[in-house]
Amino acid sequence: MNMAGTSGDRMRGDARPQFAIWKDAGERINQVLAGDELALYCQPIVALHGGGFPMAEVLVRLREEEKKLLSPGSFLPVFEHYGRMPDLDRWVVRSVIGHIARGSRVPRFAINVSKQSLADAEFPKDVARELVSGGVSGTTLVFEIDEADSLARPDAAIKFVRGIRAVGCRLALDGFGRSSTSVAALRTLQVDFLKVDGSIVRRLLTDPKADAKLRAFLKFGQATGVELVAEMVEDQDILVRLKALGVAYAQGYGICQPHPIELLSRQGAARARAG
Repeated sequence: MNMAGTSGDRMRGDARPQFAIWKDAGERINQVLAGDELALYCQPIVALHGGGFPMAEVLVRLREEEKKLLSPGSFLPVFEHYGRMPDLDRWVVRSVIGHIARGSRVPRFAINVSKQSLADAEFPKDVARELVSGGVSGTTLVFEIDEADSLARPDAAIKFVRGIRAVGCRLALDGFGRSSTSVAALRTLQVDFLKVDGSIVRRLLTDPKADAKLRAFLKFGQATGVELVAEMVEDQDILVRLKALGVAYAQGYGICQPHPIELLSRQGAARARAG
């Protein structure tokens, strides 16, 4: 997904910050996690056959001075640099579960997992504790693993998938198609969704190679029961093509922009789309 409102909205890897946005970054991170400066946004994911918004991807923003919202690219590299992404990911999980426990019209939320959290053996256990504490079913959460992270740390990815599946949550492989992932690797991970990278989706109508890739992904999905989610859908012609091909879900600015998670809960995704 892109930085504007898709899975790339949560930055990946161990990128180091290009500049320091905080003087005492370590202490500032503690303040951010302990306070109410983080805000959750969601981008609904539409079901192309049957309609409706059965899922929404969770996005993180940071409130700074004068209620300005900072994009992830402004602060996530600092969390990554100091090894604090697992703390941020835990905050997101806890906050989303609390939101679901209070009542939500969106039945399932997709949460991005950083590379650091992927290698954290305690993370799935903490998810389980939060689900029990909130009285929420694991089926309400989908954890998104970036394809590049799964290739860089295959053993960690497999252990994470097993731990998360044990508590009833579902899995998605994000940014699919950017790299050459083998079918064997996909079968080992046993994900429920493949989120087709926007670089493929955007070229669907103009590049025969992109069309062929998507058809191959669909064939794999049909054989394994894995459903496809097309990312970065920005115009109706591509949306029509995706539906004709049999893609199950789509997400992007051409469908619905990100909204505060509270707005989706209060008004429902359909109204958020109209807004």
